[in-house]
Amino acid sequence: MKRLQFLLAGLLLFAATSCSKYVDTPLPKNELVSDLVFKDDKAATAAVTGVYGNMNSFNYMFSNVLINYLSAMQADEMYYYTSFANYDVFKENRLLPSSQYVQSMFADLYSYIYQMNACIEGLSGATSLTPAVRNQLLGESYFMRSFFYFYLVNMYGDVPMITGTDYQVNGVKPRVPRAEVYDTIISNLKTAVQLLGDQYPSGARTRPDKAVANALLARVYLYNQNWDLAESTASLVINNNAYTLLTDLNTVFLANSKEALFQLQPLNLTGGRNTWEGFTSTPATATGTGLFRLQPGLISAYEVGDQRLAKWTDVRTPATTPKYYIPLKYKIRTSTAGVTEYSMVMRLAEQYLIRAEARIHQGKTDDGRSDLNAIRKRAGLGELSTSLDQAALLLAVEKERQLELFAEWGHRWFDLKRTKRSDAVLGPLKGANWQATDTLYPIPSDAMRTNINLTQNPGYN
Repeated sequence: MKRLQFLLAGLLLFAATSCSKYVDTPLPKNELVSDLVFKDDKAATAAVTGVYGNMNSFNYMFSNVLINYLSAMQADEMYYYTSFANYDVFKENRLLPSSQYVQSMFADLYSYIYQMNACIEGLSGATSLTPAVRNQLLGESYFMRSFFYFYLVNMYGDVPMITGTDYQVNGVKPRVPRAEVYDTIISNLKTAVQLLGDQYPSGARTRPDKAVANALLARVYLYNQNWDLAESTASLVINNNAYTLLTDLNTVFLANSKEALFQLQPLNLTGGRNTWEGFTSTPATATGTGLFRLQPGLISAYEVGDQRLAKWTDVRTPATTPKYYIPLKYKIRTSTAGVTEYSMVMRLAEQYLIRAEARIHQGKTDDGRSDLNAIRKRAGLGELSTSLDQAALLLAVEKERQLELFAEWGHRWFDLKRTKRSDAVLGPLKGANWQATDTLYPIPSDAMRTNINLTQNPGYN
């Protein structure tokens, strides 16, 4: 119980000092007694929304540079220009259980899950909250726990399923099969859909609403090959007039864009920063060296006239070295104009791609091609040929996902794994370092030391 009290106190302190933008008013800094946390709407809201600030307050955290860029290096999207051991192991598929970021991402995700478990327990027993507020906060907590488990199961495979706050029980839980993890994710997301409102609770798109929960549910159905449910659930989001595909690609990643489903609001704005992604990948000057660079194979995959290449990348041509491309979805390194970009977590374009793939797998090739054409049209490209059969259209889905979602939340790496295309695509690029077991990270050595019931993934013993 004391551990839980410290956690809730920490969440409230963070909300009081750093996350007031997620709630109507900041909390008094002395309002830290855990018995009071879930007896007041304001305090309960701060306890739940504190996780969003924790996810994005510093650079090189799971929720910004690590998941976006390290997974891109693990796949075939990006490389780091200079030699840096902590990045090279991802690019060269030489991960060890002791690798720094393998350990930190695992620890971050379980820390967030523990926070959500504490909130679910507290909110479930709360009797003095406004019912609508309590439902919204419970829905957010179930959604976020599902979100974190989605990334754990796709990064590490079978993982411990922790849904409570008893650290003695949690500390010895074994890994459970991937299918069991997904069953819990789906169950929790269905609960979130029932609890969440149709409108964003704070106006900004920085806290989940019902559409966001449906969007993740559609993705989970796709990953589990539940094609009909993936199609129908994605349709719920696509048909929601709160969202639209933006024709101006330069506006997609702006704060509260109409394409955004869920974003993280920048909090650490020192020096005029907006997002950590923009600060990290954009050189400080027009002639500055870009350290995170896009793989030539990704660049060559774009068709002539594709506006995603023109608007979401930047080419640099040094005097003494070959030209290279950098990611430019986030365009602001620093600015004196205030915050105009938010970190994109989920957006509408993915839902079109989910529905396209689900429809094609069901033999609805015309409908699936129509969804792909919607993505291609806004990129300035022509429609796909009506002569493409199911197999060719599925490859077209893979390509459009690669070009649309590059360097976003591990999509490319996860796509190659779930479609069993990793060996064919990554083997030739990675060479002798590649082995089929590289599709999963190792279970971190720190976790193995503290939990005697954990087992290691194949290839890392």
